[in-house]
Amino acid sequence: MSGIVHRLETWGDFACFSRPDVGKVERWSYPCPTPSAVRGIFDAIYAKPTEFRWQVTRVELLSSPEYLPLRRNEVKDRVNANAVRHWISGKEEPEPLWADGDKDLLGTDMKGRTQRQTMALRGVRYRMHAHIVPWPGFESQQAAFDEQFVRRASQGKCFQQPYFGCREFPAYFELLDSSEASAPPISLDRDLGLMLYDVFDLSRLGGSEDKPYITLFRASVQSGVLEVPPFESEAVLKPPRSEAPAPRRKKRRAE
Repeated sequence: MSGIVHRLETWGDFACFSRPDVGKVERWSYPCPTPSAVRGIFDAIYAKPTEFRWQVTRVELLSSPEYLPLRRNEVKDRVNANAVRHWISGKEEPEPLWADGDKDLLGTDMKGRTQRQTMALRGVRYRMHAHIVPWPGFESQQAAFDEQFVRRASQGKCFQQPYFGCREFPAYFELLDSSEASAPPISLDRDLGLMLYDVFDLSRLGGSEDKPYITLFRASVQSGVLEVPPFESEAVLKPPRSEAPAPRRKKRRAE
């Protein structure tokens, strides 16, 4: 069962939707968001991962892609989630991730950061389309899910700040009414090659036993519009599914 297709107009100063075929060192952005990035924006506004998921259907480019080269310092380590819980409870003193320092501070001659070149986008604006897909057993709540999303998005509410690919590139949004007239997409035709669709298996609930499930699709912008096929479609290239025990329910994080 397909629900209402919701439309968001989104914009921001910078964006980076990294191409996986360019490499890990140099980040080069697609000219438009990946379905995973769009799903992340809708999730930031309203998400119930154990009850439904978002299916992205279309992305419209409302501004011409303009690239901006950036050199960014990135830390090499990640904060340990258990350590954060201990900091909150007062069991341990907070310990920062050191981006720079000498051997006495870091315990090694290696720096805690690395410099990466990024070809980002600036002055971006998109119109995003997506609808809610309830998990089995929650189909009867489709209308309630749609109404709750409209209430939250129309008031500018979100669980966390949406972002364009990287968390330091915040995304701002406005809910568009289905009858509301809006600007047409830009005139752009471009074959984007293989684009990342998602890093999770969207056909089932996530679990702690799940491994990354990378899916791709051949993306093409026609007249400023990127059409996104359904996850179940054969147009989405999926790796073989391995047999695994039934996973426990767990919130997915979009990349």
